[in-house]
Amino acid sequence: MKLPGEAWLEFKIVHRNGKNFLQQTATFRPKGLLGRLYWYSVLPFHYFVFDGMAENVARYKETTG
Repeated sequence: MKLPGEAWLEFKIVHRNGKNFLQQTATFRPKGLLGRLYWYSVLPFHYFVFDGMAENVARYKETTG
């Protein structure tokens, strides 16, 4: 994906209180003003996209064992 900056998505399984949790971290390092404008213009949509992505990963794991 071509972006005005560097982006990566990280997934970790975190063990807390006897349970496993999926921790998802999205990182974007903007390049210049265009990168910052891009990031802030799409920021509201990330809450919907990434929340749904974590739920789908967890649901897939439940169905495949």
